[in-house]
Amino acid sequence: MFQRLFGRERHANRAITEALYAQIVAAARQTVFYSHWNVPDTPLGRFEMLSLHMFLFQHRLRGEGGVAQEAAQVLIDEFFLDVDHSLRELGVGDVGVPKRMKKLARMFYGRTAAYDDALERNDRNGLTAALARNVRPDSGAWPEASLLANYVTDARDQLAAQSSESIVAGTLAFPVAKGD
Repeated sequence: MFQRLFGRERHANRAITEALYAQIVAAARQTVFYSHWNVPDTPLGRFEMLSLHMFLFQHRLRGEGGVAQEAAQVLIDEFFLDVDHSLRELGVGDVGVPKRMKKLARMFYGRTAAYDDALERNDRNGLTAALARNVRPDSGAWPEASLLANYVTDARDQLAAQSSESIVAGTLAFPVAKGD
């Protein structure tokens, strides 16, 4: 038991967690989102894209048991630790962080419910509307929302084709967003 908690297995699990999270972050930071699809390149815009990719990861592992379920929980914990750290880097004081974290957690879970509902119903228009409402709440029309909806659907399908064993071993592949 101590070997598992403090030994090699713990370090291997941490390496897998870091690898998976790095792949999620890299997918969320694809330049096309910000340069061609007009996702705001702001802390909130980056939060939206990271939230979207974290949702896709969680959506893929939903319903899985055992190690996959543990990986999903560890990654969501990692995500919120990263958000907490980012708030502190942005200068939010210790007193303000919990309040902001609650708000961001509500935002995350509200968005994921909307995205999940649209994906489950194969409602492309609903997904496009949810993305526009969340990613660009300040703009009336956001034509690139349909491109992002297509990407989300492709990502869901690509992640579904990946084996759970491969994912929990640290390999996760999101599609490459195209600039057209």
